[in-house]
Amino acid sequence: MTEQVRSKQARRKALLARLARVEGQVRAIRRMIETGESCEAVAQQLAASRTAMSKAFCEMMACAIEHEIDIDGSLGEPAQQKLSELTRLLTRYG
Repeated sequence: MTEQVRSKQARRKALLARLARVEGQVRAIRRMIETGESCEAVAQQLAASRTAMSKAFCEMMACAIEHEIDIDGSLGEPAQQKLSELTRLLTRYG
């Protein structure tokens, strides 16, 4: 198994874990609303879940960019490293 395949599998696993956490957050928000928690507490949790979804979106976009730019796997190592660094920045700060 190549390093690139392992990296893709690790990214997929991390994205699924992030989405599972968001799913849990949304369930918790529903319970908060059902039990009459304060609007501020609910808003805080909504903001946190929105941020988590935005991070998931950025991770998916980084994956799509890498896939489209190096669709046939012919990108040289220096260019691949630069691409990986740019997509890392996108997922970290996007």
